[in-house]
Amino acid sequence: MLAIAPLGPSKATQEKLLYAEGSFSVRGSNVLISEQFFLTTTPNSSNSSPNPASSQQLALTLATAADDRKGADILILNVRDVSYLADFFVIVTGFSRTQVRALADSMQKAAVEQCHRAPVHVEGQTDSNWIVLDYGDAIAHIMMPEARQFYSLEAFWGHAERLSFPTTPTLK
Repeated sequence: MLAIAPLGPSKATQEKLLYAEGSFSVRGSNVLISEQFFLTTTPNSSNSSPNPASSQQLALTLATAADDRKGADILILNVRDVSYLADFFVIVTGFSRTQVRALADSMQKAAVEQCHRAPVHVEGQTDSNWIVLDYGDAIAHIMMPEARQFYSLEAFWGHAERLSFPTTPTLK
């Protein structure tokens, strides 16, 4: 039996095609799929608030929260013109699994408090080598140095615009 339960309004304004099983987010849309099936998604209303933050403001909030928790090599990429996955990627390095989890927790808390947004999907919390916070229009990647070097998201998305983000200088 096939069960598809859209987690947003019924009127589709931005349709994407998926072929997968599970719960997913595609540019601000949520769907829950119990079997493999092609479908179109509907816009996500679970992240809406009276004054939702723009995707750029969300990305800056996530980056600032990471900086406050001593995240390193913070990078914000504007992938809006080169990907349908999201508008912005925030990439952060944490130097221990504990720090990676703390960065993810701090970023989620800041997004809720300042932007009234919760992630539609979180992945990697068990292993804590690479945690992904998916907000639909912004995706945060919090990675251990080895994972960041191996996957090299900066190189893969090298054609995306880099947003300037002033990080807190470290004392030596």
